[in-house]
Amino acid sequence: MASKLLTALLIAVMLLSTWDVFAQKDDWRYRNQVAVLMYHHVHDTDESSSTVSSALFREQLSDLKARGYHFISMQQFKAFYEGAPVPDNAVFVTFDDGYESFYLNAFPILKELDVPAVNFIVTKDLADPKATSIPSLSREEIREMLSYKPGMIDVGCHSDNLHFKAEDDKAALTNPMTGASGGSPESASAYNDRILADTKACVQKLDELYAGMPVKSAGDTYAYPFGIFTAASEKLVTEGGTRYAFTIVSEMATRGSSPLEIPRINAGNPSIKPEQLHKQIMLRVKRAGAAK
Repeated sequence: MASKLLTALLIAVMLLSTWDVFAQKDDWRYRNQVAVLMYHHVHDTDESSSTVSSALFREQLSDLKARGYHFISMQQFKAFYEGAPVPDNAVFVTFDDGYESFYLNAFPILKELDVPAVNFIVTKDLADPKATSIPSLSREEIREMLSYKPGMIDVGCHSDNLHFKAEDDKAALTNPMTGASGGSPESASAYNDRILADTKACVQKLDELYAGMPVKSAGDTYAYPFGIFTAASEKLVTEGGTRYAFTIVSEMATRGSSPLEIPRINAGNPSIKPEQLHKQIMLRVKRAGAAK
């Protein structure tokens, strides 16, 4: 009798434990939202607040996969904004700046784990990718990645030549510039022409990179340099061909988010361990739910 009671208790404990596991999963499951993650530089010797090691990058993505997150591509993300469904617990990986470390260090891990991603590049750097302070992606490297499992890796605009700030710390995208010797700022029409021309140049260069590829160009996607934007700059990049623009506002992306103000969660800081990244996403899921 005692042994039967003990067996029954053990079975009950096992059932409760199993229920707890499923309850915990259900507690954090989300639908019709996307956690858009932002990275910059994956490198094993460089150090900065926006540089993660290859090991940490792999650990973050592996941990999210083990927890039941589902990674989506640029095409799936854009379709989501048009009303298409995405998997529960959807995650979209984005990179800014177009560093060569994406090809050398991040791309092998993305292939290993079968995780799609997009890198928003500064297209003027294509002319001389080794001349930048941190080496940039070359055309050949980009086209190799675009051709691997078409649609898995994409590149988007991070401007053609607007990723800088003037001496007064004003972003080139959102402010009239002055000449090298100072003087009056450019006129409103000159500012408009500059931003429009820059955006069109970025889109054209991306179209050239995608030429002959089986997937459509991602030239209609844009990440604002430094995450800084205004209503005027939104309008101008839209006129230049942008349909989806990404910010650094740290929230979940929902269909209620403006497609020109898509939020992203920073995952590219070396202090963000896998458990912390999961918690950051969950906090923003709760915020999004509370805002409904």
